[in-house]
Amino acid sequence: MTEALYLTSEEVSDLAEPGAYVDAVREGYRQRGDGAPARPRTRLSRSNLSRSGPDSGRSAPGGMLTGYTAILPETGAMGGYMYAAGFGRGDAWFLTPVFDAESGEPLAVVDGAAMNPYKTGATGAVGVDALAREDATDLAVIGSGTQARGQALAAATVRDWERVEVYSPTKAHRETFAGRLNERLDATVAAVASSAAAVEGADAVITATTASEPVFDGSLLSPGTHVTAVGQYDPEKRELDGETVRRARYVPDLRERATLDAGSFVAAVEAGVVDESHVHAELGDVVAGVEPGRESPEDVTVFDSGGTAIETIAAAYMLYERARERGRGTTIDVAPASEAMPGRED
Repeated sequence: MTEALYLTSEEVSDLAEPGAYVDAVREGYRQRGDGAPARPRTRLSRSNLSRSGPDSGRSAPGGMLTGYTAILPETGAMGGYMYAAGFGRGDAWFLTPVFDAESGEPLAVVDGAAMNPYKTGATGAVGVDALAREDATDLAVIGSGTQARGQALAAATVRDWERVEVYSPTKAHRETFAGRLNERLDATVAAVASSAAAVEGADAVITATTASEPVFDGSLLSPGTHVTAVGQYDPEKRELDGETVRRARYVPDLRERATLDAGSFVAAVEAGVVDESHVHAELGDVVAGVEPGRESPEDVTVFDSGGTAIETIAAAYMLYERARERGRGTTIDVAPASEAMPGRED
């Protein structure tokens, strides 16, 4: 038997601050730039099923099962992220199995819900750090949910923001979000009445929405602006317009994902605004110094963050190590195939 650790969201929720997530995720992407393998998500959707028998003619229920994998050899961890979302209850469940990258033995199974906005926020912050101007001080945040909060808190660990302007369509949401964020950041945080008001003059823009249509006009971006877009995880999700994609040095988390499910890039290619060669580099290439990121203060840059197992395993392994140090988690026994498979010789 091999002992592994099961960690609940409650057990990991206070183990790390945003900066620790950023450090772990940056190192994961550095390894990716040096050749660590990672695969984009695979999504299976129940809505694509056809019914047969007595239920024929009725539409199948919604819901999707999603997973992706990565190996971080220098960290010593590998694994993936699997989640089910959009089923009858409209909720989501996230599980992260973590294995030893040398022995293959299981190390942990982490309930990924609590870490989700932090590891996603950390990825966005690594993109900001790699691509935004060093002197960036004004940040625009489009969105007011949990992911937007994670992005803003993590971005504050890589730049000294002086002003943060927040927009989301519902006035009460953006004002509440701005007020809470103002308590956490050294910057002055204010809600504004339109995405244009947030974006104009911003040094960096973060979009964290579920939008199917562009959330701002790309012509409003000042030269030198960086954009991190985190709602780009489905061909139908299009936070950015074609003008933003066209103007930008475009950097996705994984090159392969850009034409698979990065909605804004897929739409720009389909419209003939850009072609597949418009992908400048992967984030890991820039972090590792394999490819340049920003080459001019005037460059408009985009980091398209749709989600990978790179940040997930980097964060989960960091939490696993901290949990072990603090004696948290429940030990579970996992039998290797040599012991558990029927028919083996005694």
